[in-house]
Amino acid sequence: MSSKPKPRILLMHPILDPGPAILAEAAEVVEYSLDLPLDEAYIRQAAEGCVGIVSQLMDPIRDGVLSTPGLKIVSNVAVGFDNIDLPAATAHKVMVTNTPGVLDDATSDFAFTLLMATARRVVEADYFARSGKFKGWAIDMMLGADVFNATLGIVGIGRIGRGMAHRAKGFNMRVLYYDPQGLPPDAEQQLGATRVELPRLLAESDFVSVHVPLTPETQHLLSTPQFGQMKKTAILINTSRGPVIDEAALVEALTSKKIAGAGLDVYEREPAIHPGLIPLPNVVLAPHIASATVRTRSEMSAMAARNMATAVRGGRPPNLLNPEVKK
Repeated sequence: MSSKPKPRILLMHPILDPGPAILAEAAEVVEYSLDLPLDEAYIRQAAEGCVGIVSQLMDPIRDGVLSTPGLKIVSNVAVGFDNIDLPAATAHKVMVTNTPGVLDDATSDFAFTLLMATARRVVEADYFARSGKFKGWAIDMMLGADVFNATLGIVGIGRIGRGMAHRAKGFNMRVLYYDPQGLPPDAEQQLGATRVELPRLLAESDFVSVHVPLTPETQHLLSTPQFGQMKKTAILINTSRGPVIDEAALVEALTSKKIAGAGLDVYEREPAIHPGLIPLPNVVLAPHIASATVRTRSEMSAMAARNMATAVRGGRPPNLLNPEVKK
């Protein structure tokens, strides 16, 4: 007697162990061809006959993909899910999951790394030393900004924003935060954080670190008017999503010295980076690696795989973003 064939799932990109083994145990895994562009029509074609898609943040999972007959779940290997049309998924009764929690510490660490590297001009100094320009100590060489006792403004006080506040305590920083949903008083006291409106945060902060999801409300949350409200000595950090910041306005603010610097891990038209940012010595650029530790990316892969495995076996997957689909 032949066994029942496993359901098929589409793996858009390789994931880390133990994710592949978890998927293989639950389903027949079909890999998306590296030769195909990340285009909705091609993804739809590759997803034919599949009950699930394991996607990543660069994959456009829109209505044309979500309407694929038989598709039941999209498991995104990321905490953000702006690459997926969630209302369309719900309309087509397709479950969508993400990987929250496991990347919070790594991302908070990296945001603070960008803050320190930009403040103390680490990348610029590294190039200076490697290029043979270092001829000896000088009292005015590579002067940076103090972090200890400075004011940190956190835009978005979710898990990663709270992680930044925890790290700031070690540097005796004054912490302000802006978020439409304020924290309970005891959480504010524990973090040493004060809730303020965005204009005040921008006006008083030495460092502004952005930790909001990308939504219609947060797109270009920081643009020309907001940069004009910041201190000329302020440094902007972004590890959330690129379109939260108006990149052209940021270039103008940096070149006209409205603000002092920026540390960026994400970009408005990723993977493209605004050409005006490239030559600026007061900007630290990273290729979207805030969660890129072995442990974190492995746990993200495993979580996404478990979400998928649970769904294809008929269960309610953990981290379900549209629970109305699976009542």
